[in-house]
Amino acid sequence: MQHTKYQEFMAEMFGTMFILLFGNGVNAMVSLFNLGGYTNITFGWGLGVFLGILVSNRITGAHLNPAVTLALILTKRFPLRKAPLFISAQMLGGFLGAAIVYFFYQAKFQQVDPQLTHSAGIFTTFPAITNNFMPGFMAEIIASCILMFGILAIVENFVNDKAGYLAPFAVSALIVGIGMSFGAMHGYAMNPARDFSPRLFTAIMGFKNNGLTDGSWIWAAPVFGSLIGAPLGAWIFDLTLAKRA
Repeated sequence: MQHTKYQEFMAEMFGTMFILLFGNGVNAMVSLFNLGGYTNITFGWGLGVFLGILVSNRITGAHLNPAVTLALILTKRFPLRKAPLFISAQMLGGFLGAAIVYFFYQAKFQQVDPQLTHSAGIFTTFPAITNNFMPGFMAEIIASCILMFGILAIVENFVNDKAGYLAPFAVSALIVGIGMSFGAMHGYAMNPARDFSPRLFTAIMGFKNNGLTDGSWIWAAPVFGSLIGAPLGAWIFDLTLAKRA
């Protein structure tokens, strides 16, 4: 079935928004209310991805990530002409998801961090090694590489073998696994729409120490790390496990 550009834009926007709703939402629960811990966070993000896939998969295949879209373009799985539509939708979805979470919890932010000096991390990622850019940057490259390799493996094993209904569960498990095993170095963003869009929102809303307008280059690690790592994962998959025609 042919879908309109409007439907594709809305699917990618709402799908990405769902990721941020549940991802930023669980971060807020843990940080603002001290309810749960890191395990909650990994499952919250995994469920967000699961729901985002369900929202958008029928129409767009659920990219939900500019790095994924770029990797699919560079490996000739997706047309370049659709990139502006998909990426703009994803970036807007990330912004809207963060905005909704903030306004939902705004009264609690006023109690816990009225000056907005130390809560930007609810919305976006920060490095564990604060005096060195490279560890976080490399962490984002590697995590994004694992993500993209895993997504393509899941697609070939489930979708192409007529078990596509299992793919959302498998991708969500992949997100949870990456978070549990590789998340601490830079928050396992792996997605510019998940990281830069919410970071831009925090800057607009006046959050201090946001990693964008505070004079640091923190924002660059998850953005460029994911844009490098995802294509790398796709190329490795194609060179090793991809089915040959």
